[in-house]
Amino acid sequence: QLQACGGGLVQAGGSLRLSCAASGRTFSTYALGWFRQAPGKEREFVAAISWSGNTRSYADSVKGRFTISRDNAKNTVYLQMNSLKPEDTAVYYCARGAAGWATTTLDEYDYWGQGTLVTVSS
Repeated sequence: QLQACGGGLVQAGGSLRLSCAASGRTFSTYALGWFRQAPGKEREFVAAISWSGNTRSYADSVKGRFTISRDNAKNTVYLQMNSLKPEDTAVYYCARGAAGWATTTLDEYDYWGQGTLVTVSS
């Protein structure tokens, strides 16, 4: 089970930190990722981190503004979001990859959290 939290309403240029805690299954040997879905749009990749934390991947739209990290001792993955823009508004989902590498492909994630809403006002 994955439980995401940390979403909310923030002004453009502001920051938020999302957290996703895992329980009930082994997550430390799998990649973890963040995806988002805006109203009327398909779910899209945001960021991913390998099981060791040594490899990270980002969507071009968030590169340089968002940082993904993980704490395997706490079974938690984080997404630090800075310089937020109105187009970052979406429901953000965390997910566990089916393997250890930081894949950007949605179909390669097999367990999903319930999502947390991020709203960025202009």
